[in-house]
Amino acid sequence: MNSENSPSNRAFPALIRNWVSLTGLVIMAASLFAFILLFVIDSLAHSSNPYVGVLTYLVAPTFTTIGLVLTLLGLWLARRSLLKVSPKPVSLVIDLSQQRHRRILGWFIVASLTFLLITAVGSYHSYHFTESVTFCGEACHTVMKPEKVTYEHSSHARVACAECHIGPGASWFVKSKLSGLHQVYAVAANIYPRPVPTPIKNLRPAQDTCEQCHWPEKFSGNVVRTYRHFLSNKENTEYSVRLLLRVGGGNPLQHHEGGIHWHINNHVEYIATDAQRLKIPWVRYVGEDGKMVEYRATGFTNQVNEAAIRRMDCMDCHNRPSHRYQKPNDAVDLALASGKIDPALPEIRAKATKLLVQEYATEAEALAKIATELKAQYPNDPRIESAIPALQEVYQRNFFPEMKASWKNYPEHIGHKDWLGCFRCHDDKHTSADGQHKIKFTDCNTCHVILAQGSAKDLEKLDGAGQPFKHPEEEYDPAYFCNDCHTGGP
Repeated sequence: MNSENSPSNRAFPALIRNWVSLTGLVIMAASLFAFILLFVIDSLAHSSNPYVGVLTYLVAPTFTTIGLVLTLLGLWLARRSLLKVSPKPVSLVIDLSQQRHRRILGWFIVASLTFLLITAVGSYHSYHFTESVTFCGEACHTVMKPEKVTYEHSSHARVACAECHIGPGASWFVKSKLSGLHQVYAVAANIYPRPVPTPIKNLRPAQDTCEQCHWPEKFSGNVVRTYRHFLSNKENTEYSVRLLLRVGGGNPLQHHEGGIHWHINNHVEYIATDAQRLKIPWVRYVGEDGKMVEYRATGFTNQVNEAAIRRMDCMDCHNRPSHRYQKPNDAVDLALASGKIDPALPEIRAKATKLLVQEYATEAEALAKIATELKAQYPNDPRIESAIPALQEVYQRNFFPEMKASWKNYPEHIGHKDWLGCFRCHDDKHTSADGQHKIKFTDCNTCHVILAQGSAKDLEKLDGAGQPFKHPEEEYDPAYFCNDCHTGGP
């Protein structure tokens, strides 16, 4: 009998001749062809397309895996059926003395190496694609649009999302992908929250992310900043402040340690009783000698849960480093200061801010309403033609009605004008048990010194020793926090 036509040699082709395995082979071949074609298209494209990337590095490999599983399942089922007919085990016989077997084995090796090469290239590109800004910000366009737009206009616009949200190491990579599976399900089922909450509990410690680039012991010294503001009156009167910010910091063995960064160069701990860390009733400072001082807010007599204690780091002040939503009044002030909106337009500051904070169902509705209202309020005034696109741009960068996202949903802890910020602790209400120590509210010059304030001409009259803050409104009670009146809106 010809050995090539023996039952053993005919067994394997018989096994694969079933609808399950054939379906699997067709799916594998189609998905591999689609992957190669899409890979070439993606490689030759001038710009990255998130949807081509998803199809190339996620969808195609998934179908290839499905095809492989179906092929193996069909083989197993067919072998099981043959064993019921003939108890004799069906085995694969390879006889290298036969030319046909050698030819088949050669093609098998070539196909296997080709498949492994494609798999290696696909896996490499799949990994980098899922870590890319394109994938994070554009694959789920509506959901992630607020984060993508604010990121593109932040100081970290050239830092990949994964650098901060995942960081180095395999364990956090695996955690992020497991979390991503739930997020994909939430998007597919349309059950994701609007707006998307800040993942405060899931964020990696700043020591593992921020400090990969930023050196906390770096001495920053003093920084001069000018904050230009305009009043909501008919003349849009300018009232700006030039500050000397005592950033400080630095290694205490090399520099004088003080200023704002004192908080991260020393051992400061706290407990927050809300998810956004706006309410901090308990603070503890641990000195280099190990001596501890506890500060409790008025009325806080709870037993301290050691597991809830958090050591202060960069993120406790810089909690929105890459996704900052400009407050409406600050955004309009910037447009006025840069000349995109003419300050000579009567009451434009008040009217523009009011238009921004109105409730709109969609972005398209908001842009149309802004144009219509401004033209109606300033008829036949050519200056409004440049103000309309400027205000529309402000809206597109900071307001996302489809996701219900704006500055109101995301408190910022740096500063203290529109949110509690520094005043979460510095409120004169956190006192030590013996009453001898207090986290002060009125000691403003510890962190900044007002060099000048008022109009553009007043900003040129610098006072190196500093000057007391002069509120532009006559009625001003220094006992109030700034954010008691300033809310970011009109």
